[in-house]
Amino acid sequence: MGQEISPEAVRAARELRALVSRLRRRLKEVAAGHELTPSQTSVLSRLMDGPSSASALAAAERVRPQSMATLLAGLESAGLVTRSPDPDDGRRQVVRLSAAAHEFVLGSRAEREEWLARALQDRFTPDERATVVTALGLLDRLTR
Repeated sequence: MGQEISPEAVRAARELRALVSRLRRRLKEVAAGHELTPSQTSVLSRLMDGPSSASALAAAERVRPQSMATLLAGLESAGLVTRSPDPDDGRRQVVRLSAAAHEFVLGSRAEREEWLARALQDRFTPDERATVVTALGLLDRLTR
C-alpha cells in the first residue's frame, strides 16, 4: 500500500472538487440559452477536432454505442451534425459538424471564455491573475 495521504492533500482535493463543480455550474449558466445537454456539448466539442465514427465517439465519451446513437440522432435532428457513409468502410458512418454547429460551438465557447476573462480581470489584481496562471500549470499536471 502507498504512503498515507496528508490532511493537506485531502483538504486540497475536497476544495478543488467543490470549486470545479461551482465553476462548471457557473459556466453552464453563462451559456444557458443553448438548450443542449452536457453530453451533447461534449460530443460537439470533440467533433471540432474533425469527423469521427459513432463508435469512436462512444468510446471517447465512455458511453454505450446505443446511447451515442440516440445522442447523435438528437444532434442530427437539431441540424448540428451530419452523417454519411464512410468511403473506406460502408458499414460505418462518418459524423461531422454542420456549419450551424461550428457557429454554435465557437459562439458558446467564446461567450463562456469572455465571461471568465472579464471575471478574472474584474475580481483579481494582476499579481493574483499571475498566481492563477501558475496554479493552472500545476493543476494541469493532474490531467497528464
